[in-house]
Amino acid sequence: MAPSTSRPIAGAAHHQYSPRNSYVGTSPLARQAIARDLRDDVEDPRHPEASLEDGATGSEDEAASDSESSTVRPLKHQSSMGYSMTGSYHRPSFVASGPRGTVLSSLQLPDQNYLTKEEIERINNDERSLLRDNHMIPPKHPRRLSESSGHFTSRIGRQLSIRGDRRKSKHDEETAGTSQAGPADEPPSETTALLGDNQLPYGGEDTPDNIDRKWEAAVAAGKIQTSWQREAKVLGKYSRSLIVTFLLQYSLTVASIFTVGRLGKLELGAVSLASMTANIFGYAIYQGLATSLDTLCAQAYGSGRKHLVGLQFQRMVFFLWVITIPIGIIWLSASAILKHIIPEAKLAELAGLYLKVLLIGAPGYAAFESGKRFVQAQGLFSANMYVLLFCAPLNAFLNWLLVWKLKFGFVGAPIAVAVTDTALPLCLLLYVRFVAGRECWGGFTWRAFHNWGPMIKLALPGLVMVEAEFLAFEILTLVASYISTTHLAAQSVLSTITSITFQIPFPISIAASTRIANLIGATLSDAAKTAAKVCIVVACIVGICNITLLSTLRNYIPQLFTNDPDVIELVAKILPLCAAFQLFDALAANCGGILRGLGRQEVGGYANLFCYYAIAMPLSFSTCFVLHWDLFGLWTGPALALGLVALIEGIFIARTSWDHAVEEAQKRNTLT
Repeated sequence: MAPSTSRPIAGAAHHQYSPRNSYVGTSPLARQAIARDLRDDVEDPRHPEASLEDGATGSEDEAASDSESSTVRPLKHQSSMGYSMTGSYHRPSFVASGPRGTVLSSLQLPDQNYLTKEEIERINNDERSLLRDNHMIPPKHPRRLSESSGHFTSRIGRQLSIRGDRRKSKHDEETAGTSQAGPADEPPSETTALLGDNQLPYGGEDTPDNIDRKWEAAVAAGKIQTSWQREAKVLGKYSRSLIVTFLLQYSLTVASIFTVGRLGKLELGAVSLASMTANIFGYAIYQGLATSLDTLCAQAYGSGRKHLVGLQFQRMVFFLWVITIPIGIIWLSASAILKHIIPEAKLAELAGLYLKVLLIGAPGYAAFESGKRFVQAQGLFSANMYVLLFCAPLNAFLNWLLVWKLKFGFVGAPIAVAVTDTALPLCLLLYVRFVAGRECWGGFTWRAFHNWGPMIKLALPGLVMVEAEFLAFEILTLVASYISTTHLAAQSVLSTITSITFQIPFPISIAASTRIANLIGATLSDAAKTAAKVCIVVACIVGICNITLLSTLRNYIPQLFTNDPDVIELVAKILPLCAAFQLFDALAANCGGILRGLGRQEVGGYANLFCYYAIAMPLSFSTCFVLHWDLFGLWTGPALALGLVALIEGIFIARTSWDHAVEEAQKRNTLT
């Protein structure tokens, strides 16, 4: 996803917030949808402020007052060279979660000419940190002249004086700040804090205007550099919450497999088969269709009419609930359908029972997928993590309670999932009501049942992309059912293990793409290249750790999922192959993240589709059934495909001109 470097036209506050200027959509369908909503909004008596034509009239004082109280901010002024990191800010990629997460990079999001307070603060912190590291502003805790020498005694004295310095009275701090504050027209020089007595953080130079001015000058002069240590720290900071979120979300599926696996291999295989069916003919459809909100909610938020975000959310919820009707028909008929596809009738019956119960939670899951976009459009990317921090442990507890404590047996697992799927949107609702995001809810409206056309058209590409990614691995489960029940149960365990390990490098790739895109948009090609190198090194470390873990514990990990000795033996036999491609898996994921940061996500998309469907699937089928390698043959295809994807993406990145990538980003900005 290319970084957006668009800027609003400079002018008065009321002009900047005018809907005709406050959003620039890359999708004509999205522009038409929002424009129609804005016209309808004028006629809505509940929003009298919308009576101003296009929001472009009214007093400047009122517009300025609105902008003061709003959490939305226009982008800061951009020089003609486009050096500000604010204009290049790239939000984290929108992702369809699942066993193999999908980055929806083919969907072009609107140019972000608005930012929330949190985003502006994050950007200012990034710019300030880089300026500090490059000695363009003083450090956060400046030293006195007597402490600036490198003598050992000075360093010891400085360490001993930390506690005393922290006990300075508020009066002393205010006095020191007043004595060092210079005239407004004489900002401190680059050496003032080091040579004087200024004890303010960053030498008192930590003001937005000063940071902007110094940043633009430093970038123009080519003085901004970064280091491996800094980029590793930033990558860890950006990715840690994503890793937690991905692991928590996937744990909703893992909990059922852990719990049911000990009932027997037949039950374990049935859960795997039911999960495959639910993913392909349910969850992937919900996630794919909900991707249109990534554009519509973001543009509605940028239009300045925040209640339109709630309108788009309502439309998608009602649409997905309508889609639940055909999905429900498939799930209710799953037993009869699967009996004609797989050879084991009992497996089909259990899988069908699982899906029938799971259908109870489908409306809740659909609402949660829409709700995630509702809060993400407002820059609230941690909301999902906080909800899962409660619901994931709840799901694990319910699985244990229903399956084992209350003796519900197999049917207890889908009941636990259905309850959790229903709890997810309710918890998100509580977050919006009591924490953040409420300002974008304008109440229920009948307008949510109109203007569905653009939303559906925008949703179809996302649906195709998510389904393509899900099918590549889920189809292996269906094929394994033709070998034997033992092989299907083993496939369930192997798929779960490799999916868990994937939840670490994949979030790192999302964080890396965001960081690289921001640096490229800010014309810092060398810094972006350094960030990419750090990303590759981190991917190698994660891959090697996964290889070591799966290889050394290959005889113990299967026992966490099942008690069946045949399944344990088969999993232990195939696990070294799964361990072998962990390095390729991590590299492929993070190379894809680098490509998204470069704005060349199509390279990774084509490489994945070609390697999975033209190479992996035919190879898996032939080695499994022609050469009779069985489950080992099934996993040979994906292992080779991941290696080829990593190789193709790696070669492309190695041959990429980072300066040319910066030029392309500037061209996109100019065209915008």
